[in-house]
Amino acid sequence: MARPRTFDEGEILDRAMDVFWCCGYDGASMAELTKAMDVNAPSIYAVFGNKRGLFDAVLNRYRQRRAAHKRWMLAGATAREVAERMLFGAVEWLTDPTEPRGCLLIQAGLSAGPDNDDIPQELARRRKALELVLRKRFEQAKIEGDLPPDADSGALARYVHAIFSGIGVLAAAGASANELNETVERALLAWPT
Repeated sequence: MARPRTFDEGEILDRAMDVFWCCGYDGASMAELTKAMDVNAPSIYAVFGNKRGLFDAVLNRYRQRRAAHKRWMLAGATAREVAERMLFGAVEWLTDPTEPRGCLLIQAGLSAGPDNDDIPQELARRRKALELVLRKRFEQAKIEGDLPPDADSGALARYVHAIFSGIGVLAAAGASANELNETVERALLAWPT
């Protein structure tokens, strides 16, 4: 008979998230993960299968933690407001002092060894999903007359996503919230009218 879990899965995933966020997938050792999670390796393997299974669970947890922001962002009344909510809102959580700086989906897989070359691809796929959601929302804005008919929804979504990615990298490097907000303000000067 299997023993019941003696840990809060959300809490240990948050702890593992910090390790992956700071060390990247390849840099996060099982010793560091078990120490941060305060769970022994057999328990981790029993629940998540392996390090990759743990990482996938962490990525899903990260998505859950960002879900409210995503819903709020997409509920903006105009396409510009959606972009503003995404970027200015992101500055808040990219520089949140209670968690590592920057974006997990960028930080955790900037590089990978030959045994883990699928990690950067998986993270890119997850980042691309946000771009596709933006594109769909911008297409709707064109239909509603909020964006000019000749606006390229795909290019606009890539632009906003590129700004987001850039401020994520800058945040991880130590840029202040004021500096990042200034960057967003300048980027939004190019918004189509």
